[in-house]
Amino acid sequence: MSSSPDVPIVWYFLQLFDKIHTVYLSIFFHPLQIIIIFLSLYETTLATITLKSSGFLGIGEKKLVINRSRRRAEYFRESLVNGVVLDMVAIPGGKFFMGSPENEPGHTSDESPQHTVTLQPFFMGKFPVTQAQWQAVASLAKVNILLDTDPSYFKGANRPVENVSWDDAVEFCARLSKKTGRIYRLPSEAQWEYACRAGTTTPFYVGDTITTDLANYNGNYTYGSGVKGEYREQTTDVGKFPANPFGLFDMCGNIWGWCQDEWHENYNQAPVDGSSWLGVNIKYRLLRGGSWRVISGVCRSAVRGRVTPVARRSGIGFRVVLVSG
Repeated sequence: MSSSPDVPIVWYFLQLFDKIHTVYLSIFFHPLQIIIIFLSLYETTLATITLKSSGFLGIGEKKLVINRSRRRAEYFRESLVNGVVLDMVAIPGGKFFMGSPENEPGHTSDESPQHTVTLQPFFMGKFPVTQAQWQAVASLAKVNILLDTDPSYFKGANRPVENVSWDDAVEFCARLSKKTGRIYRLPSEAQWEYACRAGTTTPFYVGDTITTDLANYNGNYTYGSGVKGEYREQTTDVGKFPANPFGLFDMCGNIWGWCQDEWHENYNQAPVDGSSWLGVNIKYRLLRGGSWRVISGVCRSAVRGRVTPVARRSGIGFRVVLVSG
């Protein structure tokens, strides 16, 4: 698919009712062609954390309460190879406040200054790319570089692929794009944080703290009013924990995710349109989300990581976005 990068995605939704669910019609417009994608609805479980006090007048023991609810999200399914599929969730356009306030526990200077970013709608992978999905796409013809079809340290078809470099992830996107005729790439840092927060403003999309009942991280350490939990010392299957309000899984912990952007020390002069920030520091690329091996505070929605683009580690994977150009 050829497209001008400055052409926004325009969405039109047509509700079609059948016996199972509602189907939506999404249309990508650009000057040369129209691409139609049918979206389906799926239900997912969300979780939030509240701190409640017991005893007279609430002055007794405090405990964390996990509140669960159901919500629907829209997605479409991309067929890969040998029955392997890739689910892409529709992320609505909107504005958000990127970064963290200086009084947020764990805040660092690279998360400042907070700034408003406006994004067009896009699609993001429902899960981090799994080992089954990686193997399916890595089996396709080379575009720029060779790919190891089984690079992960922790094996499992439904575990996230890891031990892949930024260059490997970009090659995955190139092969996927060539196969499907759509434009897949790594998310911009702004797209990632917007999708992770999903309308929330707290340190985590579940609230002011996190527990290992809701994410995979080093539970030997706590954040805020949190409690110690399990340290699994490995990745877990994607989708094991509740989704965020946009219906995305594993946006907190389990596996770091590569972003398209180059590293910048802070947000001074950062793009405000959701685009990738490039052209200054090719030495480092961005990581977001934390992983199975980090402490809870490093899984905050605003935390930024950096490594060289050739780095391959058991805590680093990625997810993809579908864009209009």
